Amino acid sequence: QVQLVESGGGLVQPGGSLRLSCAASGSIFSSSVMGWYRQAPGKQRELVATISNIGSTFYTASVKGRFTISRDNAKNTVYLQMNSLKPEDTAVYFCIQGGTKTYWGQGTQVTVSS
Repeated sequence: QVQLVESGGGLVQPGGSLRLSCAASGSIFSSSVMGWYRQAPGKQRELVATISNIGSTFYTASVKGRFTISRDNAKNTVYLQMNSLKPEDTAVYFCIQGGTKTYWGQGTQVTVSS
C-alpha cells in the first residue's frame, strides 16, 4: 500500500516562495510518475505538474517558469518549488503517484495573501 504525505504548505505573501515535499512509502516510487494537483475553493481540481521516472516534466501553462517539480528517488520524495507566487495560486495542493493505480496524498494548504 502506497502512502503519500505532503508538507511545506503555509501562508506566503505575493511574490514569495514555498517548497512542497511529498514523501512516499512503498518500493515502486522510482518507477512511477509523480505529480501535483491543486484545488482552489469552488473550483475543480487541476493538474499542476508531473515528473516521469526518467525526469521528464510537464507544467500547466499558468505555472510554467515559476514552479519546478523534482524528485529524489533515494529519498522517495517529490518536490514542488513554487516561486513568484500569486494570490491565484491559493489552493490545497495534492501529491499523486501514478501507475496501475493512482494514489493521492491528503493535501497541504497554500495561501498567497498580503
